[in-house]
Parts: sequence; structure tokens; C-alpha cells
Amino acid sequence: MKQRIVSGIKPSGDLHIGNYLGAIAQWIKMQDEYEAFLFIADLHAITVPQKPEDLHRRTIEIAKIYLAAGIDPSRVTIFVQSQIHEHAELCWILNSIARIGDLEKMTQFKDKSSGDARETAGVGFFDYPVLMAGDIVMYDADFVPVGDDQVQHIELTRTLGRRFNKRFGDEVFIMPKPLLQESGARIMALDNPDKKMSKSSTSENSYIALSDEPEKARKKIMKAVTDSGTKIIYSDDKPALQNLITIYALFTDKKVSEIEAMYVGKGYAEFKTGLADVVVAFLEGFQEKYASISDDEVLAVLKEGAEKARPLAQQKIKEVKKLMGFVM
Repeated sequence: MKQRIVSGIKPSGDLHIGNYLGAIAQWIKMQDEYEAFLFIADLHAITVPQKPEDLHRRTIEIAKIYLAAGIDPSRVTIFVQSQIHEHAELCWILNSIARIGDLEKMTQFKDKSSGDARETAGVGFFDYPVLMAGDIVMYDADFVPVGDDQVQHIELTRTLGRRFNKRFGDEVFIMPKPLLQESGARIMALDNPDKKMSKSSTSENSYIALSDEPEKARKKIMKAVTDSGTKIIYSDDKPALQNLITIYALFTDKKVSEIEAMYVGKGYAEFKTGLADVVVAFLEGFQEKYASISDDEVLAVLKEGAEKARPLAQQKIKEVKKLMGFVM
């Protein structure tokens, strides 16, 4: 039997090429090797305020992005998280063994709730790592594809799984492992290589949305910050150029050394022009496929995915509640 992976993306903000290269493109490569469960994490999205119409629209958009990118619903289970109510139920159950100290250590909470912000931070934002743990152990995931900034979440998942198994026995939860990528896990902002490319950025020039018009994307590439010097080399002391070369390499499946060889004796302008051509070609092809997929087609895929995922979730909750002593 194939080993299983579980992952998802929140329907908040516009997905960008960092989401594609860092997650979706990796899932496409994995869908033959693994049994994959890929969901739209709408319960995670509401840990910060969402307009109802935006949440609905973006949920469908992300499913459409999955399909346009090449995720095959005949091989991958694609579903909406909230349509499997066992996710919320398992989160509450895991809350009974999670500790405040566990969650206060989580990097995202510490970064975004310091000082006065702590008083207004939502409970959902504090607690969402427990929901994420439930998402993973629900389906007996062997691996979770993540970037290095998400490994902490897998460690918490394993902690909660071990704690539950020790207290209630029967090894109902397996211990998932992070599936780290060699490159592309952290595509950085075009205007600041010290920050990860983010769909919540206030600067449009920091990311290229999958919905950006190709020529708009070209302009963003040409405006991207670079480092001092003129040589096109992949080096830790040139983080901006390193990021752009990584993007180039991932979109073209070329080795970094090949890209460096292509631009020997050439400057940043020629390199950026070449990268812009590559990104524009990707966006044109992707957006053509996206436009060809109807909402009805997406809804049918999501319904089928939920019907495949639900029996597994129901069985897991049944096992958990029986061990805990709930009247069945």
C-alpha cells in the first residue's frame, strides 16, 4: 500500500507563485507516489476575520487552482475541511490533552501576539495548531509535506499523538513525519529576501499572484530587489539573487549551475528578463486551464472528495471516543 500524505491551503488572500512552487507543485509530483488527501482549510481561515462572500469564493478558487495546476482528483482526495465535521470534533478532543505551554511556544503565535496584541489575539489563532494536529492524525498520515517553518507544527502533532496514546492506549494515532523539500520550501518576497513571500503582504510588489495578468507579473520581476555586484551566482551572501534563481530553477526544472552558466558575462537586467519570460509563460498556461474549469465541475470534485474522506474520519472519531469512554 502507498504511504499517505495530508496537506491543505487556507482560502484567504490570493495564492501566489510561492504557494505554487512551495506546495502545489510538490503535491503534483507526489500524487503518483503517495495516497494524498489535500483539503481546503476553511476552518483555519476563520481564525482571522473573513467576509462570508470572500470565504465562499476563495474556497472554490483554491479547488479550481488545484485542478488547473494538475492535481488529479482520480488519484487525490480533494475536499473542504468544514464539510467533514469530525475535524472540529477531533480538535476539541485534542484540546483536552493540549497544554497552554504547548501553544505558547508556537512561533506564529509568539510573533503576532507580542505586547498589546496579545490581549486582542483570537482564541482560534492561539488554538489552530491543535486543529492542524487533528487534520493530520485524522487520516493516519505517514508524512506531511511542509516547509522548514512548519516543522514545529508536526512536532506538536507528534506530541499530542503520543500523549493521547499513552493516556488511552491502543496506539490509535500514528506519528507523522515532516516531508521536507530540498528547495523551494520558502520562496521569499521579491521586495525583501528576508521575508517569506506572503499572500497577506501589504505590498503587491512582494509577490506574484497566480491571478496576476502576465505583463503585471513581468513588471514585478523587473522591479525585484537584487544584491550588490553584477554576476549571476547562487550564494548565501546574495539572498535576493538566490531567491530569484531558485524561482527560475523550479519553474524550468533546471539545475542552479545550468542557470548560472546561461548568464555568464550577463547582467541582472538580462537575467530578470529571462526569469520574467519563464514566469509569464507559466501564468499564461495556468490561467488558460483555470478559465476552462467551471464552478459546477469544482463542486462535483469537492463532493466526491468529501464522500471519500468522511468514512475515514468517522471511523477515527469512533475509535477515539470509544477509548475515552464516551457512550457510543
